[in-house]
Amino acid sequence: MSNIHPTAIVEAGADIDPSVTVGPYTVIGPHVVIGQGTTVGAHCVIEGRTTIGEDNHIFQFASLGAAPQDKKYAGEPTRLVIGNRNTIREFCTFNLGTTQDKGVTTVGDDNWIMAYVHIAHDCLVGNQTILANNATLAGHVQVDDQAIIGGLTGIHQFVKVGAHVMAGFASHISQDVPPFMMVDGNPLAVRGLNLEGLRRRGFSPARVAGIKQMHRLLYRQGLTLEAARTAMGQLPAAHPEAAADIALVLAFLDGSTRGIAR
Repeated sequence: MSNIHPTAIVEAGADIDPSVTVGPYTVIGPHVVIGQGTTVGAHCVIEGRTTIGEDNHIFQFASLGAAPQDKKYAGEPTRLVIGNRNTIREFCTFNLGTTQDKGVTTVGDDNWIMAYVHIAHDCLVGNQTILANNATLAGHVQVDDQAIIGGLTGIHQFVKVGAHVMAGFASHISQDVPPFMMVDGNPLAVRGLNLEGLRRRGFSPARVAGIKQMHRLLYRQGLTLEAARTAMGQLPAAHPEAAADIALVLAFLDGSTRGIAR
């Protein structure tokens, strides 16, 4: 394959589309699958049972598919799955899953992942997220679609970050963050709604109004979580345009195991 640099090592068994470009001194293991149009920079190591989709741009010095940093891992055939059109910058580390979870670490499509980001075992990263420099996801973390994680932010294991969340620089996230919220700090605090993000994504004023009312119930009226959830369940009657958004938050609250940031 003419677009694989002669100094790169692609082990027998690797399934690399002929259109893939591989830079100098990169090492690709025997169980790796890489789809068409993906570019892999110099000095990368892609190993383990790693599947990478189409049109990704992986910059130099990335380490993808290494064994998880989990003492219980004993070499089981777990996986890393990366979707399409992701940008993965320098020195990123994405690990395989473990048998203590579903056995797979997953990164979706169209994500912008900056330098030194760590995605640990069994994480689930959705689509169109932004993970800024040195963001660190511990094991079993879930980051939903279009969330933005600020630089130097750490996310505790098993935490869920909802869709459209904005987490500021150097935040310490140890509890679940419901969709649409803007958070930062150590200890973490909910500062408000990610209103600018919603506007940029085309949310109508009617949808935003419903989300604002949901935020007031959760964070501004002194209600218990259970009372807020009950009141939120009545919001679609007054805000039908935001019914799907309200259902998203209620489902997130139902699935929270660590409690939410309040």
